[in-house]
Amino acid sequence: MTPTQPVLDFEGIERQSLRNFTEKAYLDYSMYVILDRALPHVGDGLKPVQRRIVYAMSELGLSATAKPKKSARTIGDVIGKFHPHGDSACYEAMVLMAQPFSYRYPLVDGQGNFGSPDDPKSFAAMRYTESKLTRYAALLLSELGQGTVDWSPNFDGTMEEPILLPARVPNLLLNGTTGIAVGMATDIPPHNLREVVSACIRLIDEPDLSVRELCRTIKGPDLPTGGEIVTPNSELKNIYESGNGTFKARAVYEIEDGEIIITELPYLVSGSKIQEQIAAQINNKKLPMVTDIRDESDHEFPTRIVISPRSNRVEIEPLMAHLFATTDLERTYRVNLNVIGLDGRPRVMDLKSMLTEWLEFRTTTVKRRLNWRLEKVAARLHILDGLLIAYLNLDEVIRIIRREDEPKPALIARFKLSEIQAEAILETKLRHLAKLEEMKIRGEQDELSKERDELTKLLGSAAKLKKLIKDELTIIAEEYGDKRRSKIVERAAAQAIDETELVVSEPVTVVLSARGWARAAKGHEIDPRSLSYKTGDEFKAAAKGKSTQQVVFLDSTGRTYSVLAHTLPAARGHGEPLSGRIDPPDGATFSGIMIGEPSDRWVLASDAGYGFVVKLEELYASKRAGKLVLNVPDGATALIPAYVPEHDKALICAVNNDGKLLVFPVKDLPELAKGKGNKIFGIDSKRFDTREEFMVGITVVAPEQSLLIWSGERKMTLKYADLKEYRGERAQRGGVLPRGWRKVERIEVE
Repeated sequence: MTPTQPVLDFEGIERQSLRNFTEKAYLDYSMYVILDRALPHVGDGLKPVQRRIVYAMSELGLSATAKPKKSARTIGDVIGKFHPHGDSACYEAMVLMAQPFSYRYPLVDGQGNFGSPDDPKSFAAMRYTESKLTRYAALLLSELGQGTVDWSPNFDGTMEEPILLPARVPNLLLNGTTGIAVGMATDIPPHNLREVVSACIRLIDEPDLSVRELCRTIKGPDLPTGGEIVTPNSELKNIYESGNGTFKARAVYEIEDGEIIITELPYLVSGSKIQEQIAAQINNKKLPMVTDIRDESDHEFPTRIVISPRSNRVEIEPLMAHLFATTDLERTYRVNLNVIGLDGRPRVMDLKSMLTEWLEFRTTTVKRRLNWRLEKVAARLHILDGLLIAYLNLDEVIRIIRREDEPKPALIARFKLSEIQAEAILETKLRHLAKLEEMKIRGEQDELSKERDELTKLLGSAAKLKKLIKDELTIIAEEYGDKRRSKIVERAAAQAIDETELVVSEPVTVVLSARGWARAAKGHEIDPRSLSYKTGDEFKAAAKGKSTQQVVFLDSTGRTYSVLAHTLPAARGHGEPLSGRIDPPDGATFSGIMIGEPSDRWVLASDAGYGFVVKLEELYASKRAGKLVLNVPDGATALIPAYVPEHDKALICAVNNDGKLLVFPVKDLPELAKGKGNKIFGIDSKRFDTREEFMVGITVVAPEQSLLIWSGERKMTLKYADLKEYRGERAQRGGVLPRGWRKVERIEVE
């Protein structure tokens, strides 16, 4: 006995290792889910629950021409006779087969509320709806009673059900399916019947066709709701060659009286969700070129979503490209052609393998149908031969029946009949003993003999069998086929419009508080010091710019952080803490704000007296952790940055805490991208270490501007001409301010 085999002890209790037990149990469960629940079969393209629903409805007589019955009646038969699972899941599977927006060729004709494209699961309970099969379902069932498929006992062994349905078309490709098994899944999109049938006929004539040659016939998926498939043909061919990949479908729109009318949506996309997505962008001011969106869909126009541009100057194509990129108006679909093959094993197939296996299934089905019919014809001819003998010897037959106690053996012995022939003679009614019956028998013999010969020739000739299959497929394509709904058009990839382009450009003043709270007030006339601040907080810095520009915040360690101005809260409240958007180092505080054009120049400096000129674009940071730009010496902190106006005679003004002011030209300070910078003010290093001396502020004054020096609530104004008294060389200590202004708190430009 091997170690993996179960061991029975003396009490009859089976013992095995937990590993072996769980491995076998999970493997059994996996195989059940894969083969009997989630994956379709290549033959009829159905999962077991779908197959059982269709078969149960046919057994109830719910054909396309019959009167529908309550869906609860159908589901009751399905779960009571064939599929012992939950009624809600079974009913949902039936509803899906009835939804024309989910199935390209629905199998169930539902009456009542079977859901809508906006909410496919909004269908009514099964006690309220009625259903029957569609005409298309006959393509799966019409040959069922002709010996075409194998049968198996149902779950309790009281009935039999077909293992597969004898599908006359490749339903797997036509309606597609999705399923999630254990360790594998399947995603097969719907296709057009005429294209798939044409490909099958081509493959019958030319078995060596490649997948790429078949793609000339099957151009791509054909979705029930239409739309445009915008994936390039080369990528679609790769999907059909590998059995895996993705494709994109987008909505179709028209221009009517300056408005955008969406007439077709991508597969399984809700029109109400599209409206919600676009309305959200409008409300968040991310779509200023659109004023309104409304739904005008009705019975005449099932899909009619109207988008109203702000004016006739709005360019429609860039707008729609943005909507395709940011909403479900364009959607990506996964393709995974994973199906159960004729060998009963799941595998991912390419297009040719799938069609080849289905043609093999169809050929076998047709052969079984022909053989079944041939047996029926042969059996009938055998009976007709016996009946003819009886009519030719009618008097003798009547005599034997009247006089013999057991006429059946006597007939067999007298005319060398078989038991079947003798039984048929004995069951013949008196009305059939007329003279005309002999002529009818001979006529029927002739017809059946011809049919037998034709069937024999068909079964004996591969060429004739192929022709029969092709002819049947051609008739089906003419009767059930329709035009392609989804156009295949190569389009440029959808690009979302840059967020700054979507924002209305307006002047804003960005305000920063001492505790790092930021907000953006409309206009440049606002006095930031007059705004309300949280208890214990106060004004720190402000900068004027536009709502479309990036705001750069500088912290005390010399790191910069970027935030879009229009994303900051309005000045009506206290704003919001920057710590929710960026991640400054522990213990760092915010020193100042910069906003403007990327080419604008600013002076960055530390209170140790070092700094440099830098372009604003060098300060933009893409990460929450910011970008280290200014190297701040130990014990120092970054100062409020100073804007550099475009003027050759602009002067840098630096002041220390002892009331010394140094003025020198901007050109004397080098422009760098990052670093510690050059010495601006001659700070005594020993006194700086003890914080006895440090630089209080720095700013840049143009000829038409004045310098404001603040000491407490007092301010002193120095005009540009007055600054000559404090002119000096960079790195000097500057001139002493008048008595009473020796304790400067800040300086700024008026």
